[in-house]
Amino acid sequence: MNIATPNDKLQMFENRLNKVFRHIRKQAERQHIRCYRVYDHDLPEFPLSIDVYEDKLYIAEYLRRHGMEEQEHERWLNDTLEVVEKILQIPQENIYVKQRQRKQGRLGQYQKINEGKAYFTVTEAGLKFQINLSDYLDTGLFLDHRITREMVRNEAKDKRVLNLFAYTGSFSVHAAAGEALLVETVDLSKTYLHWAEENFRLNDFSGPRFRFVNADVKQYLQEVKPGSFDLVIMDPPTFSNSKKMKDDFLDIQRDHVELINRALYAMPEGGILYFSTNFTKFVLNEAALACSIVRDITRATTPFDFAGKLKRYCWRMTK
Repeated sequence: MNIATPNDKLQMFENRLNKVFRHIRKQAERQHIRCYRVYDHDLPEFPLSIDVYEDKLYIAEYLRRHGMEEQEHERWLNDTLEVVEKILQIPQENIYVKQRQRKQGRLGQYQKINEGKAYFTVTEAGLKFQINLSDYLDTGLFLDHRITREMVRNEAKDKRVLNLFAYTGSFSVHAAAGEALLVETVDLSKTYLHWAEENFRLNDFSGPRFRFVNADVKQYLQEVKPGSFDLVIMDPPTFSNSKKMKDDFLDIQRDHVELINRALYAMPEGGILYFSTNFTKFVLNEAALACSIVRDITRATTPFDFAGKLKRYCWRMTK
C-alpha cells in the first residue's frame, strides 16, 4: 500500500489548483468579473478557500484536526502559499491569509499573517465596493451573492427598497444603481453601517432617498408601518446574541417565520422579498408564511465559481 508523502500531496494540490484556476479564470474574464472564488476545500488535505479580489488574494484556512504540530503546520502553510503564488501569479505581498487559531488563550478566532489595515476598492458590475482583507472574518463583499445582487438591481427601479441585516450594504448599492425610489439600509453594527455609507460615497450616491438605520432588525420590524416598502432583502445571521439586541437572541430557524411575516407586513400586495440563509440545516416553514408565491432560487443565484459548493439557500417570495 502506497502512502502519499507531503510532497506528493503538495503536487496533487498544485495540479488541482492549476486546473480549476484556468477554468474559472476563463469564465470570469468572459463575464468581466474581477472578484471570484478559485478554490474551496477541493482536497481534504488542503482545507482552504481562495478568493481573487482583482490583483489580490484572500485565503482562509478552515478549522480542522490535522494532527500537525505548530512548526509542521507553518511549514505546510508556507509550502502551500508558494504553490498558490506560483499558479495564480500574485506576489506574496498581495496575499492575505486568515488562519484558525489552534491554541487556547489566543485572542480572536483568527490570526493575521499580513498585518495592518488592508482596505481596498474593487469593482462589481461597474460599481465600487470597499473591502478589507486583514481585519475581519469576512471581507465586506460576499462573492456568492453576485447574481442575487444583480437581480435586486434589475427589480429596483422606482421601488422603495429595504435591506435588512445589511452588513456593508452591497445590496443597497445595487438597488441605488437600479434607480430605486428609496433605499433604507438597516444593521445593528455601526461599523458595518458606516462601511455601507462609504460604499454609497464611492459610487456618488447621496441624498434623502438613501437612509441608514442603526437598529435591531427584530425591533425595527415591530415598528415599521404597513405598505412602506416594495422590495425587501433579508440575509440574517444563523445565530446572534449581541448585547445590543433588545430580544434575548436571534435564531434563524426559530425566528424566520416571524421575521419574514413582519417584513411582508411592511409591503403592499405584490411586494417582493429576497430571503437568504447560510444555515445548512435550515428548513423553511413555507405553510406559515403570509405570501402567495415562494420560489427557491438557490440554484439560479449560484455563481459559476460556487457551483457544487454553495452552502446557503435563497428564496424569492411574493406577498
